[in-house]
Amino acid sequence: MSRGVRIMTLLALALLMLLPSCRTPKLKTADEQFARGEFFDASKTYRAVYNKLNSRDERPQRGEVAYKLATCYRRLNQAARASAAYQNAIRYEYPDSMAWYYLGRSLQMEGKYQPAIDAYNKFLEYVPDDQLAKEGLKGCRQAIASRDKKTRYIVKQDKNLNSRRADFAPMFLDKSLTTLYFTSSTEKATGDNKSEITGTKKSDIFFSTKDEKGNWKRPEPAQGELNTESDEGIVSFSPDGQTMYLSVARRSPNASTSVEIYTSRRSDASWSAPQKFEITADTISAVGHPAVSPDGRYLYFASDMPGGFGGKDIWRINLLERSGSLENLGPQINTAGDEMFPYMRTDSLMYFSSDGHPGFGGLDLFTARLNSTGDRWSIENMGKPMNSAGDDFGITFGEGESGFFSSNRGDGRGYDHIYSFNKPEIKVTISGYVVDKDDEPVPNAVIRIVGDDGSIQKEVARDDGSFKFNLQRGVRYVMQAGAKGYLNVKQEFESDMEEADADYAVDFVLAAVFKPQVVENIFYDFDRATLRPESKTALDEMAQMLRDNPSVTIEMGSHTDRVGSDEYNMALSDRRAKSVVDYLVAAGIGADRLTWKGYGETVPKTVTKRINKEYPQFPEGTVLTEEFINTLSDEDREAADQINRRTEFQVTDINYDQF
Repeated sequence: MSRGVRIMTLLALALLMLLPSCRTPKLKTADEQFARGEFFDASKTYRAVYNKLNSRDERPQRGEVAYKLATCYRRLNQAARASAAYQNAIRYEYPDSMAWYYLGRSLQMEGKYQPAIDAYNKFLEYVPDDQLAKEGLKGCRQAIASRDKKTRYIVKQDKNLNSRRADFAPMFLDKSLTTLYFTSSTEKATGDNKSEITGTKKSDIFFSTKDEKGNWKRPEPAQGELNTESDEGIVSFSPDGQTMYLSVARRSPNASTSVEIYTSRRSDASWSAPQKFEITADTISAVGHPAVSPDGRYLYFASDMPGGFGGKDIWRINLLERSGSLENLGPQINTAGDEMFPYMRTDSLMYFSSDGHPGFGGLDLFTARLNSTGDRWSIENMGKPMNSAGDDFGITFGEGESGFFSSNRGDGRGYDHIYSFNKPEIKVTISGYVVDKDDEPVPNAVIRIVGDDGSIQKEVARDDGSFKFNLQRGVRYVMQAGAKGYLNVKQEFESDMEEADADYAVDFVLAAVFKPQVVENIFYDFDRATLRPESKTALDEMAQMLRDNPSVTIEMGSHTDRVGSDEYNMALSDRRAKSVVDYLVAAGIGADRLTWKGYGETVPKTVTKRINKEYPQFPEGTVLTEEFINTLSDEDREAADQINRRTEFQVTDINYDQF
């Protein structure tokens, strides 16, 4: 269904200049149909005229008729036919450079973006500063660049709501979301005559309700005196659902279509006869696409009245103080093209359709967000699959990011259909395990998570140590895990802003208070107590652990392997333990919280579950004494010596008071 048929755009085009030799009776009829906006009838008449112009002398006339025929197809949203006809007009050297511009638009609506770019560039050779052509170029290039990019919206044609003709501009009656109104030119519409504009029935207002299973029932005509033999459609409702605002297109055989906004009142399920809603004394301009703000204060609408920025603009009027309150939404919203079908979700969030902002083809759906100071709108294309190469418009929201809109995508006749959409909620989680340093689950571990958005969550780990939290995108979090008999551990991270489900993984390894804990990845120069640079990460983590547990004091212990004399190993391990303490003091840990001791080779390591996983040749519980190591192969002796060479800490007090 063309935008020229969607009530708002049922406007007559100005008569094109006619070549004198072309004024045959049939052409005169076509021009009159064209001037009244009767594009369907005019296309048939122009086609007949075109087919009879075959001689070489009639090439100029054929170019003119092809251009007018193309314009009819374009207004009927039959993009493929429009493209072919504009190409014919250009082939017969029709002198108006706009043929190249409209060829570009028609090709863009077919999704033929590179040929459309070529046509736009050709037009810009004639009119280098044309903004609409530049926006068309930009839209085509964006479409090519984002060919494989889609948003998370899921879009489906709703079979229960659609007929074999045009169905469009859905709107919920009220917050119950159980009644949906829309416009349709189905064969069930009022009257027997076909529209000269579309070749279908003139549109009526229909509605559907949900059954007990939540499915939409077969649509029915709106009850009462609402529908007539005129075109009615594109509705909006007052917040209480008692007043309908609608567009009405009145036809006259000798005049252009007049589009105006009317109101109707509801009594039970029946609607009263529409009454004209006076917005302006201007009787020439078209006014349609009403949209009531959620608070009922403003009526937004589309119009080509003077004072706009070109084409159709979005305006609003204060319903409580109508006198002098009419205002255009300004150049951030409105362009030289058409901005139509406004929908106010909140007082600062608007959805609308436009062919003036860069898009994928015909009308695209856009969001407009008003900043906190109320002086600037930010505009964003809703992307694929909400938008297509065709016209996408007339959106309404239900629960969350779901609702309905209309589109003529994929319909060669240009008919619109109603589509449902849903944007599944992004699931961002963080999960992991709380274990001790021997890889055993920590019983009754408590995990807390605090976000910089003010959120606070708490969870007790399951028996296997696992936990899971739901998060928000783009939030910085601090997490802490702790349990009785263990030192607390903190971690920080930030969830990204990517529009995709994500599960972050983080594990907490808690140090037990009641037994020595190995500090992994501390390295010394050979045969010396000097800490190597690669030890810094582990030592910094240990310093942070002490900051997170300010009430504990510890002893740092260093152990050597069996190689060397007892006296030498005791002295070396003592110096190494002191090196670690010196590093921690330099990192800001109070010296009175730290002691050190070298154990040499006097405390061989007992194989834990974690060590057994890494070295399965050593059974869990085995004590790696010198006697045991001497029974091993050379390879296993080296592994056992490596395990015994370690730096550990032991909590000595959990009630330290720095004051």
